[in-house]
Amino acid sequence: MKRLPPPLLDARRRAFWLLASVLALVVASFASLDLHLGAFFSGESLASMGRFAREFIPPDLSPAFVARVTAGAWETLAMSALGTLLAALAALAMALPASRLQGTGRGLTRLLLNALRSVPELVWAALLLISAGLGPFAGTLALAIHTSGVLGRLFAEALENAPPGPAAALRAQGAGSVQVFLYATLPQVVPQLMSYALYRWENNIRAAAVLGVVGAGGLGQLLSFHMGLFQMDKTATVLLAMLVLVALVDAASFALRRWLMR
Repeated sequence: MKRLPPPLLDARRRAFWLLASVLALVVASFASLDLHLGAFFSGESLASMGRFAREFIPPDLSPAFVARVTAGAWETLAMSALGTLLAALAALAMALPASRLQGTGRGLTRLLLNALRSVPELVWAALLLISAGLGPFAGTLALAIHTSGVLGRLFAEALENAPPGPAAALRAQGAGSVQVFLYATLPQVVPQLMSYALYRWENNIRAAAVLGVVGAGGLGQLLSFHMGLFQMDKTATVLLAMLVLVALVDAASFALRRWLMR
């Protein structure tokens, strides 16, 4: 017997209660936080923020400092790219045991993925700096560890949602599990996996810049150093480099995702 879809009134009622719950949560959040909106928008605060912002103008565009910033931008780009690549390989290895396609070890693999992505990149970097020392190596490993937990979960869900028809056809022909995975399941989800990896690369550009604050190299380390010395002209140059780098990577990633989804 076919199950009829719920009446429209029931769908509207559920949507109403969901929206009411979200609004109640937002109101409770505002009530529990100690927000001083009046002081934030006061004339004195706005004037102070204006004076602070004027200290960033003009940025330091001297050739020597621009060369340092360019080297830092390249280091940040390399950290994010290598970290994302290592994470994608590790995530692909953990995605199959974490999916419903293979029941063996699914719970333990899911638990491992949860642990990897629950710990922020900054914490991973701080831990790895003890063994790897200052520099981009610790930052790259921190990005790879955290991102592998994120991509592993996404990859596993993509494998679970793959259309089962081609896999069933190969099994009917006597193909083994490895052949079914390589020739039926994986080819269907490769564009989706690549899209997930590219999106995480965009996020890792920003994360790599932040990791430099704890000594993991790149633009973040320059930002932390010059902000600590209140050298706002140099800080402005580093921020501009971050903006340009993020914009370029976002544009390249968007173009690659569109090309893959054709």
